Amino acid sequence: MDPQHVEDLKKEYERLSADGFRVLAIAIKDVAARGNAADGTTPYGKADECDLILNGYVAFLDPPKETATAAIKDLQGHGVLVKVLTGDNDLVARKICKEVGLSTEFVLLGDELEKMTDQQLADAAEKTTLFARVSPAHKQRIVKALQSRKHTVGYMGDGINDAPSLHAADVGISVDTAVDIAKESADMILLEKSLLVLDEGVLEGRRVFSNIIKYVRMGASSNFGNMFSVLGASVFVPFLPMLPVQILANNLLYDVSQTAIPTDAVDPERIAAPRQWNIKDLTWFVILIGPCSSIFDYTTYFMMLYLFHCWDTSTPTAAAHSASVFQTGWFVESLLTQTLIIHVIRTNKIPLLQSRSSWPVLVMSLLIMAIGIAIPFSPVGPYLGFSKLPMLYWPLLAATLLCYVLLTQGAKMWLLHRKWI
Repeated sequence: MDPQHVEDLKKEYERLSADGFRVLAIAIKDVAARGNAADGTTPYGKADECDLILNGYVAFLDPPKETATAAIKDLQGHGVLVKVLTGDNDLVARKICKEVGLSTEFVLLGDELEKMTDQQLADAAEKTTLFARVSPAHKQRIVKALQSRKHTVGYMGDGINDAPSLHAADVGISVDTAVDIAKESADMILLEKSLLVLDEGVLEGRRVFSNIIKYVRMGASSNFGNMFSVLGASVFVPFLPMLPVQILANNLLYDVSQTAIPTDAVDPERIAAPRQWNIKDLTWFVILIGPCSSIFDYTTYFMMLYLFHCWDTSTPTAAAHSASVFQTGWFVESLLTQTLIIHVIRTNKIPLLQSRSSWPVLVMSLLIMAIGIAIPFSPVGPYLGFSKLPMLYWPLLAATLLCYVLLTQGAKMWLLHRKWI
């Protein structure tokens, strides 16, 4: 071909590519017929691939899914960076990215990537949105480069070339129409055609993570505070502050109250951006919030000992009655404070006013608190070693609960102000 003809063909190829078409050149050559080799292999080889006559181009259009643009916008709105890794040329890839709303300011080609060290690739991958003309090995390197920068990487693909990257990613995602090796390498397979399920999955995962954090905070801070309470009571109380069967009943009721936590609502700002597990934040929370319960456990001790005369151990009967009243008072206070504080710990806002729990959590909390109040008056009470409490106990308990909630909320807001949680 003359140079001008070659130039025209290149321009046609670039025009089709820029319109989003994948372009395949078709060429022919007349050769003498040859018989198959004895081992059945083809008699034609690379040496024959010369002096071909170009017949034209075949252009394939593979438009993005209708939901791609909305899905990418939703993901970006929730702090998820979307990057494209493709074996197609950069012209086709730029066109597709433009259609779905992705910036192509930073593009990296496979031959450029090949010359980079892992450190250079990690630097480039941070800002690059489009990687074009990349091989399966390149895709895997890009995934690992992003992971080296502490990113949690999800990779979506459906072809044979995507298998290494699906396996290397933190979350490999494929579709039910993908090739078998892609589905086997993926962690999850999308059964719906809409890509909007990706954002829904991200948000649901963040809700689950947030509720797990709530549960860990509640359990760790409660147990940490109870440890101080039991330790202090064992020093100066002349009897067991709570019988083993009462401790078991307390723990059982408290654990039941937390079974509704997976259904709890999550504040929008808690799922607006990715969050990581941070043991330092949990440590500060437990250290400062846990002992708050111990303060009011001690006030309950002194209230039971001095106001309701549970020091009286002058006779075996008096000692047994004093122990039973003391244990009942602490059981009810401990159960109610632990259950009520769920609603303070579950949110960084003001509970009930700025953020409300789901109705299963609220109903379960009220139910467990009602059971805790009713047990001393029920036929089951004597079997657990409980006694009826004096009437003055209940308004004092209400004041204790109010002060506990205020103190814990204040401690929580102080931690938030210091950005320690």
